[in-house]
Amino acid sequence: MNERINARPISTINLSRKLKLSQMMVFARVLETGSFIRAANELGLTQPAISKAIFELESFFDEELFNRSNRGVTPTEFGVMLGRRVRSLIAELRFMTDEVQAFRKGDTGHLIVGTLIAASAVLLPRAIAQLQDEAPGVLVTIKEGTAAQLFPKLMTGEIDIVVGRLPERDSQLFTSLPIRHEALYGEEFSVVCGTDHPLAGREDVAVAELADAPWIFPLPESPARMAAEKMFHDAGIPVPTPRVESLSLLANLGLMLHSNLLSFMPRAAAVQLMKVGSLSILSMPAMHNAGRVGFSIRADKDLAPSCKRFLVCLKRAAVDLNQVSE
Repeated sequence: MNERINARPISTINLSRKLKLSQMMVFARVLETGSFIRAANELGLTQPAISKAIFELESFFDEELFNRSNRGVTPTEFGVMLGRRVRSLIAELRFMTDEVQAFRKGDTGHLIVGTLIAASAVLLPRAIAQLQDEAPGVLVTIKEGTAAQLFPKLMTGEIDIVVGRLPERDSQLFTSLPIRHEALYGEEFSVVCGTDHPLAGREDVAVAELADAPWIFPLPESPARMAAEKMFHDAGIPVPTPRVESLSLLANLGLMLHSNLLSFMPRAAAVQLMKVGSLSILSMPAMHNAGRVGFSIRADKDLAPSCKRFLVCLKRAAVDLNQVSE
C-alpha cells in the first residue's frame, strides 16, 4: 500500500501560518545550485542555516525534498513537484515587487530575458541599451539557452520574455503552450569565414566552390540548418558533411579565427563582426527566409511594467536594425 495515503492532511491555514518565505527562498536556491554549500554562499547564510530550513520543510510536508550524496543533492520526485510551485510563487512575488516599484517611481524593476543565438549578438544589445538610457534603474538579467530550455521557464515565471528566432508554426513548442509569439523581422544568413581564409575578400564566390570546404553547420533541428542545406540543394550540389555542429556564436567565431572552417551566421551579427575585423562575409547572396526573429511572452499573464517598457525598446531596435541591414 502506498504510504502517502496515510500522510497527515495539510490545510491551507496551516500552510500559510507555518511556512516562511525565507524557507522557500532557501529551497529554491538549493534546487537551482544542487548544493547546500553553494546555496549558503549565494544567500549569505551558513550551511547549518540552510540545512535547518530544508529540515523544517521536510518535517512540515513529511516528505524528503532531496537525495544527498558526496557530489551534492538532487531533488526527489516530491521535491521536483514542490519546486515548480515554489518557483511560480517566487516569480509572483517578484512581479508584485516590480509593480509596486513601478507605481512609485515608474523606472525600476527586474527584467529577466531569455535569449537565443539569433538575437543575442545584435537585436538584444540594442534594445537593452535603449532601455538603460530610458530607465537605468531596471536591472536586466540575460539567460541564454535553447527554445526547449527557455519556454518552460517562461511558463513558470522564471523568465519574463524570450527573444530570438521563433519556433516554426507547426512545431510542438509553438502549439502546445499558452505563449504569444510576435515576429519582428525575417532573418537572413550569410556564409562567413576567418579574415585569413583563402576565400576572404574574393568577389562572387560560387556555391560549387564550397562543396569540399570544411564546415561548421547549425544543429540538425534548427531552422538555420534547413536553410543551409537548401542553399546546396538549390545549386544541385550534395550537402557537405560538417566537421562541427554548433549554434554557439562565440565558439564558431573562435574556430574560424584558428582554422579554415566556413560557417553560417545571422547576417546582422555577421555585419557587426565584420566591421570590427573579426571575420569576413563571403561575396555571395544571403539566404533569405531562414526564420523569423521576434519575442515570446505568456498569453495568459499580464507583463510586468519593466517588461512592457522593454517591449517598446525591442520593437524600436528591430526597426532600426532593419534600416541598417537594408
